[in-house]
Amino acid sequence: MADSWRSEKNFALPSKVLRLNWIAVLVIAAIGALGVVMLYSVAGGTLEGWAERQIWRLGAGLVLLLVIALVDLRVWLAASFPIYAVVLALLVAVPYFGTSAGGARRWLEFGGGIQLQPSELMKVSLVMALGAYFHYCADGKISKPLYLIVPLVLVAVPAALIVKQPDLGTAALILVVGLAVIFQAGVHWAYFVAGGIAVCSALPFLWHTLRDYQKERIYTFLDPERDPLGAGYHILQSKIAVGSGGLEGKGLMGGTQSQLNFLPEKHTDFIFTTLAEELGLIGASGLLGLYALLLAFGVYTAWRAESRFGQLVAGGVTFMFFLYIFINVAMVTGLVPVVGVPLPLVSYGGTALLTLMAGLGLVLNVALHRSMPLERGGSGGGGSIALPKWPVRK
Repeated sequence: MADSWRSEKNFALPSKVLRLNWIAVLVIAAIGALGVVMLYSVAGGTLEGWAERQIWRLGAGLVLLLVIALVDLRVWLAASFPIYAVVLALLVAVPYFGTSAGGARRWLEFGGGIQLQPSELMKVSLVMALGAYFHYCADGKISKPLYLIVPLVLVAVPAALIVKQPDLGTAALILVVGLAVIFQAGVHWAYFVAGGIAVCSALPFLWHTLRDYQKERIYTFLDPERDPLGAGYHILQSKIAVGSGGLEGKGLMGGTQSQLNFLPEKHTDFIFTTLAEELGLIGASGLLGLYALLLAFGVYTAWRAESRFGQLVAGGVTFMFFLYIFINVAMVTGLVPVVGVPLPLVSYGGTALLTLMAGLGLVLNVALHRSMPLERGGSGGGGSIALPKWPVRK
């Protein structure tokens, strides 16, 4: 069975297309289609505007997902550091050439009105870069302090650039995803305990570095009733909408909080609230069930992958996807402070949607090439794993 997986014929393009996990692709498409339906509803029953643009983005995202899934995994391993470098350069360019909105400078604008948010692209490129670094790092050296400098710099530099935009929520997500990949690579747990103690000790000092609106979000999270018509308005309206949906919901375009514009950002960050009000507990549970299927597929793919790069990329992207879901749902239900994290594949937005599609394409790629051995560097005391060479087409 293993020999058949390693035959060159099985990795010709027609064979790849047939062996691609089309069930996972259908689940992804179903989640995206549900997002279009909700955008159609919040727009008052019209495809023009949010829903129409999201349809085009979803179509482009699915094409991107399939292309990334079918390209040889070795190509993505080789391209990991160049992709990271390009995205990092875009992040550096944001303060100088970026466009501002809502008091933050986070987007680069290109011809034709196309806007790009480099901080979103960094999430997947960081996972790829860390996966490539630890793939080539000899096993015995992974936890050596000297060999941790590079991955920590890979995480810290983009996080610092994103904090300056300012976008504390995305920077925190970058840090958490990066540290999760480092932990998954096998770095000793003692480093994380020491880091956690250091962060907790520094919290009183970090508090004074927060901006006023960031402190207000924390105050509002702790007590939304302290300013029900101001800072606490968003989360209070969100809770009312979720609770009023009941079991079956009020029906599409039947939500009072969303349709009467009591609900803020109903097409982006708070779209799960709109869904819960209009489709009820059944609809919300159905969406979370689809998410659970994708997460299970990602975990299974990471577990079965034979290369370290495949394991880390599949695991890192899956964890990032989980964070998106958890933070957004917890935010709109009042379990965590309000931050700008979209609901994956459902919220309106271009860069976030395409970035998540690219990440899921990598997971599908790892699943497709899970038995493809990738050459690893390192020698000497590290004792790198010797994998058989992949057959080269003549």
